Amino acid sequence: MTTTHAGSTERYGYEPLEVLPPGETLRETLEALNMSQAQLAVRAGLSTKHINQIIQGQAVLTHETAITLERVTGMPARFWNDLESRYRDHLTRELEREKLTAHVGWLKRMPIAALRKLGKITADHTDEPRVLQQALNFFGVGGIEAWEEVWANPAVNYLKSAAFEVDAGAMAAWLRLGEVEATNIPCEPFDRARLKSVLPELRALTVLSPAEFEPRMRRLCASAGVAVVLVREIVGCRASGATRWLSPSKAVVQLSLRGKRNDKFWFAFFHELAHVLLHGKRSVFIEAEDIAKPGNGSSDEETEANKFAADLLIPSVHRRELVALNPWNSRQVRAFADRLGIAPAIVAGRLQFELKDYRFGRDLFEKYELVD
Repeated sequence: MTTTHAGSTERYGYEPLEVLPPGETLRETLEALNMSQAQLAVRAGLSTKHINQIIQGQAVLTHETAITLERVTGMPARFWNDLESRYRDHLTRELEREKLTAHVGWLKRMPIAALRKLGKITADHTDEPRVLQQALNFFGVGGIEAWEEVWANPAVNYLKSAAFEVDAGAMAAWLRLGEVEATNIPCEPFDRARLKSVLPELRALTVLSPAEFEPRMRRLCASAGVAVVLVREIVGCRASGATRWLSPSKAVVQLSLRGKRNDKFWFAFFHELAHVLLHGKRSVFIEAEDIAKPGNGSSDEETEANKFAADLLIPSVHRRELVALNPWNSRQVRAFADRLGIAPAIVAGRLQFELKDYRFGRDLFEKYELVD
C-alpha cells in the first residue's frame, strides 16, 4: 500500500538572511552610467535629498519613482518595483521574527522532528523564529492564536475521549497532512445516494491486495464526493482514523493504518464512511484504535458508526451462524468469508471479538504497510 504525504516534495522558497535595499542597485547603476546622484535628481525631477534617501534605504521607492527611473536609467519599472517589494517583504519578515521570538516555547508542543523529516520544516534548529514561521506556514494559519482556534479544538475533544496519553500537536499535524493531501484530490460534489450505492463495491475490495484495491477505493469514494487519504501516524497521535468536511460538498476520510492489520483497516474505513453518511457536516470525528471494534464506542455517534461498519461487513443475519460454530478453524473461516464475499481476516477479527479469544486466526490476518 502506498501513500504520498501531500506536499512531501514541497519546499519553502529560499529566503536570504539579508536583502539589500533597491538603493544599492541604484547606486551601482549610477556608477555604470557614470552619473552622479545630483545628475539623477535633475533628470528625474526629484530632490537630491530624496534620491540619497532611496539609495540609503530610508525612503520607499514608489511605483511613480520606478517609472521615472525607467526613463532615466533604461531599467524597467517592474525591475525597481520588484527590488522594493522584496526588500519591504524582508523587513516585514524580520520584524515578525523579532515578535515571534517571544513565542518560540510553542514549538515544544509541536512534532518538529517529524515535520522536519517530512520536509515541512527546513530551517536550522537553532533559528527558532524561522522554525516557528515555517510551522505556522505548514498549519496554514497566521499565528499561534489562530492555530489554537483551528487545530487545538479537534485535538482537545479527542483528548477528552481518549483513555491514554495523546499529543495534541502530533494530532494536529496528522490532521493537517491529511487536509493538504485531500485538498489536492479531485472529487465530484458529495452525493449521499451515490456513496450508498458504491458500498457493495467497496466491501468487495476487501479480498484484493492493496495495489489492487487502493486506487479503486479512492476512485469510488471520489465519485461520491469523499477524498480518502492514507497518512502515516505521527508519533504521539495514536489515531486510527478521522472524518471531517473540507466544504459542504467534499468530505475527507483519513486513515493512519495504526495497527496495520487488514481487518482493522477495513473496519476503520467503513466506520469513517458511517460518519460521512449518518452524522453532521460540522463535526470532526477522530478515532483511536480501540474504538474501531464492533462493541466499542465513546459516544452514541461512535457506537452507531461501529454498528454500521460491523453490519456492513458481516450482516446481522449471519451473526447467529458466526457464533454458533465454536470452535472454528481456519478452513471454516475461509469458507464462511468466501460465501459473504469478504476477506477471511474480517471474519477472524470478528470472532476474536465475539469469542474473546485473541489468539484465534492469526494465520488469516495480513499486514498493510504505508510505503512513502
